[in-house]
Amino acid sequence: MRIIVVGAEGDIGKVACEELGSRHEIIKAGRSSGDIQVDMADRASVDAMYAKCGKVDAVISTAGNVHFGPLADFTEETFMLGLRHKVMGQVNLVLAGLSNVGDGGSFTLTSGVLDRDPIRMGAGAAAANGALGGFVLGAAIEMPRGLRINVVSPSLLDVSVPRYGEWFPGHEPVSSKRVGLAYAKSVEGAITGKVIIVE
Repeated sequence: MRIIVVGAEGDIGKVACEELGSRHEIIKAGRSSGDIQVDMADRASVDAMYAKCGKVDAVISTAGNVHFGPLADFTEETFMLGLRHKVMGQVNLVLAGLSNVGDGGSFTLTSGVLDRDPIRMGAGAAAANGALGGFVLGAAIEMPRGLRINVVSPSLLDVSVPRYGEWFPGHEPVSSKRVGLAYAKSVEGAITGKVIIVE
């Protein structure tokens, strides 16, 4: 399979590439790194990415910015950051990709733990994660040509603990290997419309 991984240089993206890279052709995409540059919050940039890649069999997104901060300090603009980038960015990858992913192919998006196990300063991320789960559920029943769509929702990865661990008191990190297997399940398996929880 030819698989685009958007956000390939991040912690989760690297895990997905490592798990699938030995069996498939991986095209790495990111805002400032990878084989192709793309800003997934910009539909024109997403269209250009697909035009450059040509037909693919699967799309994985492990990217998406959100704002973290005390709820009382949130503004409409800081809240919209997560909705525009993490939610609409990944939705853009699906909408633009419907004609670029081959019959029976798949989209795998990424959310996270915070909509089911919140932390302080994470309301923006929680909202984005919940929105992605709802989108996948609704989109799955309308996907054409046997296309599938799922979202992987991992807890804090073991490799991310040095940078983010102090934000997640009491959370037990999950192994990168298990997170990689969740992407394999979505891409190589047969499920659709699922939130694949890794915790």
